[in-house]
Amino acid sequence: MNDAPEHVSVLLAETLAALEPKTGQLIVDGTFGAGGYTRALLETGARVVAFDRDPTVARFAQELEAGVAAGRLRLVIAPFSSMTEVVGEGQADGVALDLGISSMQIDQAERGFSLMRDGPLDMRMSGEGPTAADLVNLEPAEELARIFRDYGEERQARRVAAAIVRRRTQAPFHRTLDLADTVEKALGGRRGARIHPATRVFQALRIAVNHELAELEAGLAAAERALKSGGRLAVVTFHSLEDRIVKAFLYTRSGRVAEGSRHAPPRRSGPSPSFQLLRGGLVTPSDAEVDANPRARSAKLRAAQRTNAPCWEVAA
Repeated sequence: MNDAPEHVSVLLAETLAALEPKTGQLIVDGTFGAGGYTRALLETGARVVAFDRDPTVARFAQELEAGVAAGRLRLVIAPFSSMTEVVGEGQADGVALDLGISSMQIDQAERGFSLMRDGPLDMRMSGEGPTAADLVNLEPAEELARIFRDYGEERQARRVAAAIVRRRTQAPFHRTLDLADTVEKALGGRRGARIHPATRVFQALRIAVNHELAELEAGLAAAERALKSGGRLAVVTFHSLEDRIVKAFLYTRSGRVAEGSRHAPPRRSGPSPSFQLLRGGLVTPSDAEVDANPRARSAKLRAAQRTNAPCWEVAA
């Protein structure tokens, strides 16, 4: 019986074109998932060190090792921000980051990521630490509103947070559909909306549970250290919060900062650019890819090449 996940890697051809992997090169796949990017990288003859916080993905690495990998794959169950410690500074020829949540995780109701399938309100990628249920049942209304606003860009964050706090005094939240129904009622129903009213709240909780934005910032800095001169970084994002962080990082590191006013004192020059933007700075899916895989519609690829300049200092 074949239990391979039905997961289609987004912007795969474009990511490979940006990385230009070659036989014998060392590529870091920071988000292994079901192994779609890793498989394509291995097929070019490259060596791959793959990272994932989800220990359940190990079986897909075993399948690749038994087939196309031929001793060229190493899977590390850890956040991708640890890549420098694993591969060393200046050792990687390329780094690929396919952010967000994989289709297989959404489709597994027991993981609690989906608001369309009933399951435990979990959302942990690693299976460790506080769950989404812990957040909605224990955090005060002010903190829940902040999470929904900052991580989900939910305009009615306060209303949703208040509704959750009122409801949990009667019974705690344990199931995904229970929370989705509460949020939907708080927002006045669907009223013809294209997406479920609870979508932003679920996104916000997932990001908060897994500390995704802080991990992304740390991972980008780790990639800067891990890449050798001429090495390439390709990052695929799926929502505006991720994309803003990646864009700001690459634009800053490539020296693309706004010029100061001619009426203001001249600014002191900063560090030399550690990256050079590739492929015009942004690539989006073709209409054909979106038609074949609707989950690709919000994806954006940003890519850059490492220069020989030193890494920038990272603020604590």
